[in-house]
Amino acid sequence: MAFRAVHRMPTAFRAAARPLSLGARQFHSTPRAFVKVGDAIPGVELQEDTPANKVNLAKEYAQGIANGVIIGVPAAFSGSCSQKHVPSYINHPKIADAGQVFVVSVNDAFVMKAWADQLDPTKESGIRFLADPTGEFTKALDLGFDAIPVFGHTRAKRYALTIEDGKVKSVHVEPDNTGTDVSMADKVLG
Repeated sequence: MAFRAVHRMPTAFRAAARPLSLGARQFHSTPRAFVKVGDAIPGVELQEDTPANKVNLAKEYAQGIANGVIIGVPAAFSGSCSQKHVPSYINHPKIADAGQVFVVSVNDAFVMKAWADQLDPTKESGIRFLADPTGEFTKALDLGFDAIPVFGHTRAKRYALTIEDGKVKSVHVEPDNTGTDVSMADKVLG
């Protein structure tokens, strides 16, 4: 058995030789905690109808009605999102009393507008459909998941956040990321 000499760089030089990754999460043995009760809504710009129409949900809840629901979906036009999840809110008898309601997806503004026009053509529900084109809002909530095999990039887990006085009042995240159970309107709105 042969020994090989390993050349070690002095500690002071090792630290300088490694690039710092400020945005990357350092290893930790505990799982990351996503958005929780009492958290403020991230002040990230989303898009409504066109890329030029910017919407900041933190400002929306601060300036207007401070209560409501943010519904996160993995993909516009997908089966569960279009046939079950979002319609459960559009058709819920308590939707008018829910405050400001937004559907957010990691999609572009044009896709979200077309989807809104298909699901709620008269806009009677009052639900607004917002695009999170870069996934920054989803990332700020720590509610993204790796959906590369299906959707081509990271997408939002299926979730619903109830908002009260501009803060998260309750969190409803599907344990398998895409199911339709805990985030459905009957569970969130009662």
